[in-house]
Amino acid sequence: MLRMFTTINGQVEQISAPENGSWLSLADPTDVELATVAQETGVDLADLRAPLDDEERSRVDVEEDYTMIIVDIPTVEQRSGRDWYETIPLSIIITQNMIITVCMQDTPVLHPFMEGTIRGFNTFMRSRFILQILYRNATMYLRYLRIIDRETDKLELRLRHAMQNQEIIMLMELSKTLVYFTTSLKSNEIVMEKLMTLSRIKQYPEDEDLLEDVITENKQAIEMANIYSGVLSNMTDAFGSIVSNNLNNVMRIFTIISITLSIPTLIFSMYGMNFQDGMQGMPLSDSRWGFIVIIAISLVLSAIVTWFLTRSRLFK
Repeated sequence: MLRMFTTINGQVEQISAPENGSWLSLADPTDVELATVAQETGVDLADLRAPLDDEERSRVDVEEDYTMIIVDIPTVEQRSGRDWYETIPLSIIITQNMIITVCMQDTPVLHPFMEGTIRGFNTFMRSRFILQILYRNATMYLRYLRIIDRETDKLELRLRHAMQNQEIIMLMELSKTLVYFTTSLKSNEIVMEKLMTLSRIKQYPEDEDLLEDVITENKQAIEMANIYSGVLSNMTDAFGSIVSNNLNNVMRIFTIISITLSIPTLIFSMYGMNFQDGMQGMPLSDSRWGFIVIIAISLVLSAIVTWFLTRSRLFK
């Protein structure tokens, strides 16, 4: 989808043809749209396609007629009726006359700019536009991290009551998401450091506070991602220990049952042999009440062994 915007009298308006100072937004573009933008702006088609690869790394490329900035942005993916978070590349291309953004999805990071709800946004002020996108991107990371933190708390309560494979898989997915977020945020930080040293992009004095806010928000997002990642890692270890402890308790019970049942099994196996008539040596074998007495003795011995094992320190 190709959409073009420009600022007219402080208001963001959508236009039908590119012009000086306009913003071209490409979201999940077709080959025709990419070719059209490449022809009208002079941007290499390969650079326009670069952010469409979800494995593309964050970087800054300085070409002869334009500068391309690629950063990782957070996104939400629906899987099995749940929201899962990951990162995708967003390209910001600055030419002499306009600015171009390319992404494989219609990302909510750019929606406020299209709706004109960002204070001080102007398509002509390209360096400020870049900082505003980066600031918006950092706040989106913080928002999703808070959502992940709440999901972690809910998952912890569920794991305390019932530990199923589904909950463990969710725990692994959240841990993987935080790893992706941390890696992407650190890559974006490097991009910002390099971006601010480029003399090609005009700097405005009033953007200094915005730059500080961008750096602060990005660092805060990195710290939050590290903290939540550590919490999830400790939670995983703790529940792993719980699973191991529960398994030990189950094996303890089965061991006690196995030892207890081995006593009557041993006794009955000896008395179950085929003896010749008149054979001596087996107690109570010729008694009328021998069978009942043997059962009683077996039950008493089993009870004594069970009592001893349940109080033994080896099975605590």
